[in-house]
Amino acid sequence: MTQFGPLARAWVALIALTALSTAVALAPAPSLRLGLGVAILILALVKARVILGRYLDLDDYPGARRVFTGILVAWGAAALGLYLAAG
Repeated sequence: MTQFGPLARAWVALIALTALSTAVALAPAPSLRLGLGVAILILALVKARVILGRYLDLDDYPGARRVFTGILVAWGAAALGLYLAAG
């Protein structure tokens, strides 16, 4: 049995999140367009958090992780606001 390291698990998580984002983007539900857009944005933020945590080793530095997570949340809130304003 093969043991996967943290980078391999992060890679698998990113592939799964990308597949989920693609499935959401291709969903044939025009009435749910707003919710699907929000879901894609949230998935993108989760992917960014995985990259920051695992590939940039911010999981080993909780203070830096909090700062970058705060920046991601602020960016996500701004992007969500623009998305909702565009209607």
